[in-house]
Amino acid sequence: MEFFRNTKIDFLGWKWYFLGFSLIFSVAGLLSMFFWHGIPLGVDFKGGAQVRVKFAQPPDDNQIRAAMDRAGLHNARIQRFGSAANNEELISLEQKEISGASLDQGKEQIQEQIIKALDPNPPQGKNDINHVGTATLRDILATRDPLHVAPREYENVVRQILDFRNQRGVLKSIDELQGVVQPPVLDALKQDFFAGGFSIGGTSMVGPQVGAQLRKQALLATLYSLAGMLVYLWFRFEMIYGVAAVVAVFHDTLITLGAFSLTNTDITLTVIAAILTLVGYSMNDTIVVFDRIRENVKMMRRESLAEIVNRSINQTLSRTILTSGLTFLTVLSLYLFGGEVLRGFSFALVIGILIGTYSSIAVAAPMLVAYQDWRSGQSGRGTIGPASSTPVGRGKVGVKV
Repeated sequence: MEFFRNTKIDFLGWKWYFLGFSLIFSVAGLLSMFFWHGIPLGVDFKGGAQVRVKFAQPPDDNQIRAAMDRAGLHNARIQRFGSAANNEELISLEQKEISGASLDQGKEQIQEQIIKALDPNPPQGKNDINHVGTATLRDILATRDPLHVAPREYENVVRQILDFRNQRGVLKSIDELQGVVQPPVLDALKQDFFAGGFSIGGTSMVGPQVGAQLRKQALLATLYSLAGMLVYLWFRFEMIYGVAAVVAVFHDTLITLGAFSLTNTDITLTVIAAILTLVGYSMNDTIVVFDRIRENVKMMRRESLAEIVNRSINQTLSRTILTSGLTFLTVLSLYLFGGEVLRGFSFALVIGILIGTYSSIAVAAPMLVAYQDWRSGQSGRGTIGPASSTPVGRGKVGVKV
């Protein structure tokens, strides 16, 4: 199946437009990383805590941040979690703000601090139904004994209450339990509990040493993958092919990281996994173009390298559109419908697929021509090809015979 047959698009004629496009997005990303948002590392890398909070009413980020400051939790980062209709926020705290809490006890301490910050004046003598645990709820009901049964009989009642609360995410009022529990139990709950209007959905913590180690390993993994690709292409083609491909992949990585910085989206371990995936994907697409260039060099000895490169890109264009287009639709669906947990991973893939496909045509291939033109100016003839290639005149491409 082919979308395009015998196309004759002059891709290299657009090289300056491509260069301008790449410069704009690369410089914008660098400016954001150095002067605006920085590199927005997630808790995985910088250490700290992330607390997911669900509210009964649409939350106000400024009010939440002010409440955190009053409670002594400064520099809190407030982000919407999921769609706006979910009323969920992700509160991130830096490691220095929670340095007094060990990893074993940190989650409970952080949750208590968050609850105290967001609800500083709870009703005296009552517990928040949205935060109470199984044991506390069971003991209070057993003490009240509204059903006049043995204490262990309340375990099933507690399970029903907590299941309903987990299903709803947050209870706006004790009256929402009407129909879930019997009226005497509901009356007993109203005497000892209130609904505070928010609940803690989950807490994750990473220590500073683990975060530093993960940062180092993520950087090394990316550099090793680039070095491995360079060596592979050096042996399979020629050094300039490897350099061009690695420059293209570095270009893809830089723009992808810049997109995360510009949108102030956290870079987590799953994002690094996506970037490593894109390194392989972009390199594979580049190798397809390079392989066709190498084949055409042998058959089109009297053509200039620019003409060979243009012909090769046009010949692989249909394959590029089919494979990259289908992959892009898949990752776009993952981004739109995959949920908040996969949002960073899928966002990296969406940006990377687009930029990776673009760079194979607009960055890697033109570098070969630029190198050949430079060599022609230096030695008076072009020598792209193996060392044993036979040059075919000025501006032509040497081929192995």
